[in-house]
Amino acid sequence: MTINLILPAVAALAFIFYTGCVAFDIRFLEKRLWILPAILSALFLAFSIHVIASEGLFGFWTEHVRTPWGNQIWLDLLFAIAIGWFLVVPQSKEYGMRPLPWLVFVICTGCIGFLAMVSRLLYLKENSERQAQAMPSSL
Repeated sequence: MTINLILPAVAALAFIFYTGCVAFDIRFLEKRLWILPAILSALFLAFSIHVIASEGLFGFWTEHVRTPWGNQIWLDLLFAIAIGWFLVVPQSKEYGMRPLPWLVFVICTGCIGFLAMVSRLLYLKENSERQAQAMPSSL
């Protein structure tokens, strides 16, 4: 078996595990939840740099315009990021994040930037909650 066969299968299993945990409210990371998307963003960036170095900067476009399946995958990726964007931007604004720089980052890097944005949002949310708990309540 090659890495091109193993990696998608491992990613699919991890996806099923993670989404199942979310669906059944199984929380294996209560604190420092922001670390998971940060690590995934860094790993995906490293993998993408390797792919760009070996296949070229615009190899993704060749794959997306080659067949109707490539078109379908491209549309699926755009829809997924747009849905995520719709759900994340209101929360990110609440925590002082400016959407426009993040949008440029996401457009240029796809899920690498989106994972980084989600990581930053979770970090800000966690720190905000920690600060709220540390403040004495007034009676």
